[in-house]
Amino acid sequence: MSTLHTVNKSPFERSAFISALNHLGPGDALLMIEDGVVGARKASAFAGLLEKTAKNFSVYVLGPDLAARGMAEKDVIQGARLVDYGGFVDLVTEHDRTQAWL
Repeated sequence: MSTLHTVNKSPFERSAFISALNHLGPGDALLMIEDGVVGARKASAFAGLLEKTAKNFSVYVLGPDLAARGMAEKDVIQGARLVDYGGFVDLVTEHDRTQAWL
């Protein structure tokens, strides 16, 4: 059973991001939404960890939330894929369950 893990808080203010990474299993995916998208920024304190994670798991960033925070796809770590709201819905339906990390 695969899980879509969503992180909506900045990794600079909460530990939800690290908790989500520690719970990723085979077939799981990580979706960064709301303030969680800042954790996907290139050259941030979390960039290396997330790039390493993206080699073994699917990592997604919600594009509208990224744009709302003044960032663009070029600002995101290699290996992360941008999705829109329709893509978010697709990810939810592709996985057996969704775990929101708050």
